[in-house]
Amino acid sequence: MGLTMGQRKAVTKELLTRYAKASKGERGKILDELCALTNWHRDHARKALRAAANPAPPKPRRPRPAIYGAELLAPLVKVWATLDAPCGKRLHAVMAETVQALARHGELSIANAQRAQLCQMSASTIDRLLAPERRRLRVKGRLGTKPGSILKSKIPIRTFAEWDDARPGFCEVDLVAHDGGAHGGEFCQTLDLTCVATGWTAMRAVPTKAQRWVFEALQAIESELPFALLGLDADNGSEFINNNLFDYCLEHEITFTRSRSYRKNDNCFVEQKNWTHVRQQVGYARYDTPAELQALNELYGYLRPYVNFFLPQARLVDKTRDGATVRRRHDLPKTPYRRILESPDIAQQTKRVLRRRYLELNPAELKRQIARCQGQLLKLGRRKQRQPTTRREVTPSPDHPWNRASSVRQRRYGSRAS
Repeated sequence: MGLTMGQRKAVTKELLTRYAKASKGERGKILDELCALTNWHRDHARKALRAAANPAPPKPRRPRPAIYGAELLAPLVKVWATLDAPCGKRLHAVMAETVQALARHGELSIANAQRAQLCQMSASTIDRLLAPERRRLRVKGRLGTKPGSILKSKIPIRTFAEWDDARPGFCEVDLVAHDGGAHGGEFCQTLDLTCVATGWTAMRAVPTKAQRWVFEALQAIESELPFALLGLDADNGSEFINNNLFDYCLEHEITFTRSRSYRKNDNCFVEQKNWTHVRQQVGYARYDTPAELQALNELYGYLRPYVNFFLPQARLVDKTRDGATVRRRHDLPKTPYRRILESPDIAQQTKRVLRRRYLELNPAELKRQIARCQGQLLKLGRRKQRQPTTRREVTPSPDHPWNRASSVRQRRYGSRAS
């Protein structure tokens, strides 16, 4: 079996050092050795040695002509920014319907040829063209769960055996604290509910994590879901593990389960949305006033249709481990709205309502309203910081016990001279 081209080049380079220092007779023997190893003719062997001694500079590669011109960058950035800057794979999956939605509401005006180029652009090309914008736009959570010890024996730990994850309606729920790093006092919380099968997410702000507010917010979220609530999985906080919610789930035949203590990944679906749909939108500031609570709920009113109808999500299909290497395979990114339309468990009447709702929504306008509400939250936070903290000076009266004790000490011991 002959040597490969790479091996022949390596042998030639190795013999070149001996060939350069050898005498005329020794050079002939080196040529014979090189010919025997590579099956080259002596003339070709001499040529290969000369080429190795004086390598020619590499020829410059002629760049390929650009397929996507600079005129596509502005509409691409527009679509990318409207969908909250997703990666290329997720943006490629919904590029056609997003361009159509923006054009339907007059937010994007491009020629048919440019629209076709945008829709046929690959995910890697999208990432390459958006790399400068992504570089130009270059906060972790805290645990605030108080254990709820009651009813733990009656609420089973979720093992996925009693859950049908492929069916819409089995949801995870969690609270996100807006304490600003200071756990003292009362502050707002965000109740976050996520459907495991479709990724449909609903957020609602509550004044505190009291059972009353959490239960009312959960009922309000349930009334707006496009599917029946079949299962509810929560952590071990007392805001969820209580008789009120337990009896409600029994009455409405909702499977109520809880995660294992100190196992945050048991609620991995809603924990992911806590970051993308709450923390990335409202940050880590402290919100503890009625005005901030109202601004949070106004923001979530625009955020819910935005993330559920227009932001695609990729679901993990399988995960295999080969030694230290873990390979994950995801499905085609789709919005929660599309996953609900494809589900056979959702009634056709509900799907028709969702289709009409989708045609009425303008993703660019939703994004502008979300930005306005975020600005309002920042303004409220700055206004709260600017408010002076007046300290009331209290001057004890002569009859105050502290003054009476001081006068007694002075009469008994006299004033101390320095």
